[in-house]
Amino acid sequence: MIDAATGEQIAGAAAMIAAARHVVVFTGAGVSTESGIPDFRSPGGLWTRFDPEEFTLERFLASPETRRKQWRFLLSGDLLRGALPNAAHRAIARLEALGKVHWVITQNIDNLHQKAGSDPGRVLELHGSLRWIRCLDCGRRRPLEEVLGESDAPDEAPDCAFCGGILKPDVVFFGESLPDQALQEAVGQAQRCDLMIVIGSSLAVYPAATMPILAKRAGAKLVVINLTATPADPFADLVIHAPAGEVMTRLLGEVEKRVAPCV
Repeated sequence: MIDAATGEQIAGAAAMIAAARHVVVFTGAGVSTESGIPDFRSPGGLWTRFDPEEFTLERFLASPETRRKQWRFLLSGDLLRGALPNAAHRAIARLEALGKVHWVITQNIDNLHQKAGSDPGRVLELHGSLRWIRCLDCGRRRPLEEVLGESDAPDEAPDCAFCGGILKPDVVFFGESLPDQALQEAVGQAQRCDLMIVIGSSLAVYPAATMPILAKRAGAKLVVINLTATPADPFADLVIHAPAGEVMTRLLGEVEKRVAPCV
């Protein structure tokens, strides 16, 4: 439930969005948790049930058993099965349709922004996406569904159908660099925007968490929407500690009052 004080903060954020010329949204796990996708680091999250060491690039390359385990875990059901966009995803997509969100930078790997209607060409996935599989030998990048359809043993980690190489979910493992193209575009958008809205990120994972810092250094205003405090709170222009879906639903309504008649 949004209280009166939070409602005033949301109205202030809506005014900032309405006045901005180039808005970038930065999202983290707190957006996807409302779609039933578990967080990794929070109490009760995935790292309390799985060893993070199993998700290092070094272990993935060295151990066939680790590859089988990751394939079953990441691709065969528990993480994303049945996940649908929630109110926060839909509100972001609607703000884009209104011309008030220009890019989405996300730490999430679930494709829910695109499913909600955000332009795939304007969603920068800093940690990759589970909807793609890449061969580490020949470099081919193919849809997950296509690879799964070719496998006779879905619980086993398949080899590349073209070269026999190791297939890896096209997401960033520990010990692996962020995809260069997405990172460079994200840096450019952070430095170009006049308003960045952080939604559902603890801003604890670098280098992704540098985006709000880059935006502020370039002169942008910063709004942080997260259940708990973040390192960006002290220099943000507005901080709202409340659930992403509730805040974004109310925020969308406030923005529509200001800009929808002109669209």
